[in-house]
Amino acid sequence: MGVRKRVTRYRHARAGAALATLLTGAVVLTPGAAVAGAPGAGAPVCEVRDERLTEISGMVATDTGYVVVNDGADNEARRQIFFLDRRCAVVRTVGYPSRPRDTEDLAIGSDGTIWVADIGDNDRSRETIALWRLAPGADRPVLHRMAYPDRPHDAEALLLDADGRPLVVTKGGSGTVFLYAPATALRPAATTPLALVGQVVLPASTTSNPYFFVGRGVVTGAASAPDGRRVVLRSYADAFEYDVPDGDVVAALTTGTPRITPLPDEPQGESITYSRDGRSLLTVSESANQPPGTRPAILRYPTPTGPAASPRPPEPSTAGPEPSTAAPASPAAGNAGAAGNRTWPVAAGAGTLVALLGLAGVLRWRRAARG
Repeated sequence: MGVRKRVTRYRHARAGAALATLLTGAVVLTPGAAVAGAPGAGAPVCEVRDERLTEISGMVATDTGYVVVNDGADNEARRQIFFLDRRCAVVRTVGYPSRPRDTEDLAIGSDGTIWVADIGDNDRSRETIALWRLAPGADRPVLHRMAYPDRPHDAEALLLDADGRPLVVTKGGSGTVFLYAPATALRPAATTPLALVGQVVLPASTTSNPYFFVGRGVVTGAASAPDGRRVVLRSYADAFEYDVPDGDVVAALTTGTPRITPLPDEPQGESITYSRDGRSLLTVSESANQPPGTRPAILRYPTPTGPAASPRPPEPSTAGPEPSTAAPASPAAGNAGAAGNRTWPVAAGAGTLVALLGLAGVLRWRRAARG
């Protein structure tokens, strides 16, 4: 991205966070000079020092380290699959045979296959989304195109079920997200139709994060435990872990009640994975819109052991029998309507109007910066 765009992105991000803090009293911490994840409760594992990795949007853990990808980047050097050792140093890269659109998450199969989710769509204008499949030891991923059955969706999270079937989790906007799966087997030379297979309502949260209540109602990453008996969805604020006792990931997400791990004040948390022993959750944030010199850091959180979360109150502004029958709604509208009964300390009159204007500014920045 150009220098002007990056400076504008940083200024808008800081302005939006400052406004949210002023209006609500929420504590939005500024990251330390060296580590992007320092303000959070997670324990630092290692810093990613490679200058190409400033927009990490997906991560999986391997026996020898980690695999990460950036989201959509104009710089060709950043459009690769990066293999890191346990100290977060890049030891290998794999390029794409053609240009990806917006790579947002990673998943790893039981055989070590890496799946890259090229599913981001901020403008909701893509005719197809894609998965890139990188077999163990391969030097080039294979492209699989897919198409939604209703309309385009922005998505940043990918899971694999017990049979290795990919599940795309939409980003949402006010706590409700949708699950899509291929209706037929994936084929490299064809566009596979997707089918809507479920809807997930995230639990309520009050965790501090740079995007205030908007950040608590979107899904920015997902992962499966190595033994397949748990899955986790993450927002900008929290991780929601679901038990999968019988291998049915869709049933677990749509009928289960998750345990919550707060991920407070991660600068722009879009990645999550399990450690290889399944005892920890690992996260990493983007650092491109942070103060100069800030580096992304992988953080470790213990897997949750407490009681399950309380359900999120219904949100009529975004609810519908399925996406194809519900009118599209902007994230700003959905969250403004639901905020009063969920997490926003209610302000009257002019205070509410100013808050909504500030939220609109943050959302405009997110749309422009990630487009």
